[in-house]
Amino acid sequence: MMTTQAPAFAATGITKTFGPVTALSEVDLSLRAGQVTALMGENGAGKSTLLKILGGDYQPDGGALTMGGEPVTFAEPHISRQHGLRIIAQEPEIIPHVDVAENIFVGALGAGAFSSRALRTRASEAIAEWGFDGVIDASTLGSALSPAQRQVVEIMRALVDRPAVICFDEPTSSLGDDEVAILFRLIRRLRDEGVAIAYVSHRMAEIFRLADTVTVLRDGRLVGTRPASETDEEELVRMMVGRSLDAFFTREPVLPGDPVLELDAVSNEHVDGVSLTVRAGEVVGVAGLVGAGRSELMKTIVGDFAVRSGTMRVDGRVVDFRSPSDSIRAGIGFAPEERKAEALVLQRSVKDNAALAVLRSITRLGFVDAAKERELAQRYVDRLKVKTPSLSQLVGKLSGGNQQKVVLARWLAMSPRLLVLDEPTRGIDVGAKSEIYTIIDELARDGVAVLVVSSELPEVLGLSDRIYVMCDGRIAGEVAREDATEERLLSLAMPHHRQEANS
Repeated sequence: MMTTQAPAFAATGITKTFGPVTALSEVDLSLRAGQVTALMGENGAGKSTLLKILGGDYQPDGGALTMGGEPVTFAEPHISRQHGLRIIAQEPEIIPHVDVAENIFVGALGAGAFSSRALRTRASEAIAEWGFDGVIDASTLGSALSPAQRQVVEIMRALVDRPAVICFDEPTSSLGDDEVAILFRLIRRLRDEGVAIAYVSHRMAEIFRLADTVTVLRDGRLVGTRPASETDEEELVRMMVGRSLDAFFTREPVLPGDPVLELDAVSNEHVDGVSLTVRAGEVVGVAGLVGAGRSELMKTIVGDFAVRSGTMRVDGRVVDFRSPSDSIRAGIGFAPEERKAEALVLQRSVKDNAALAVLRSITRLGFVDAAKERELAQRYVDRLKVKTPSLSQLVGKLSGGNQQKVVLARWLAMSPRLLVLDEPTRGIDVGAKSEIYTIIDELARDGVAVLVVSSELPEVLGLSDRIYVMCDGRIAGEVAREDATEERLLSLAMPHHRQEANS
């Protein structure tokens, strides 16, 4: 609904430079009371820089900020908060040694005047008011929180201030379906109460479920703003990357080779009677709802979880992996869902991370051959087109897409027989996704067997030669590429439609 009333917040002509690099160039953003504005763009488009300006972490080199039509200057983050603007960060900063209540109210005006017991009571009331009772408990220590719970605490921290403007930065990246449903109800409630909301996400389905308007950035510039009801995924992709959606799914099926991985009635405490096959040159997808056991199956395959019954074969030989190092020696590479926590050493260089899987082969008498390490890392960084200033760059400073490429570079360096990818494009922008798809396709054409878990059904459908659907730790069905539709996969994924395919 259009109105002549001044926006709750507006950024006009915002420019920000870092040395010779222009991160933002004359960008406009308008957030109106009672509306959700989606902010979209590839990694590197300028979204994070713009949010840091809104939050007072950066000051613009040009342009102006207003709230309710009045000029404002956010010299520090606390000034932004005092004006009623809160940023909900994608990666929350949680104090590990204090409880949820103190984490929620940290920095809040007057919080220090309350006893721990009173603070917990206030926190419990706020948690219940916003619908997160059952998700977090006010007395839980920060160190004991799951990634999803940490994100909920970050959200609660913003809500207790009753801000006029809230910016959500990829808030669902660590949430399960139940928490996402609660979050969406919360956002709609805030909108209905007159809060102005900015919502950053790479997930198109979320944008069209929540947003009233969509603003797109590309290369630090404003591409345009559209009413969500008057645009579609195709147009938004073109705005973000300058090419159409069709360019992302170009993979053609190839004739598969011999079986590389075979599971026969594999069971443990996480999976039940799973049978599947992945052949050389084949991309096999694994679909299912959150909690279906997909990630647990992948970790069973690579030796994180032991097989209690059933048989697993690699290249026709029965294997019994007791640890991930056993699966690596068998030629299996694994890119886990939580790449930052489980696959990367964020405070080490691109070179160090890319060479991790092959250190044994380039080590002599206890010393790493530095020249070989650099040559190997450079070869695969170049092959995968990792965007990094140098091999010495800390991997934690790279974008999500480039971090994932470093993980893939590590496994390519060991010439894997099988590559297991768990949510390989999670938190990655549309353009980087296209590059990951191309890498997967090239690996399959080179004869690598690829097993891919993804919660994005279009991704599974576009990449896979065959698709297994999991439900409650079991295989609910196997679907050939030509028979696969979103409706069929979802039907198999539902518990009440489970088919005992392995029995």
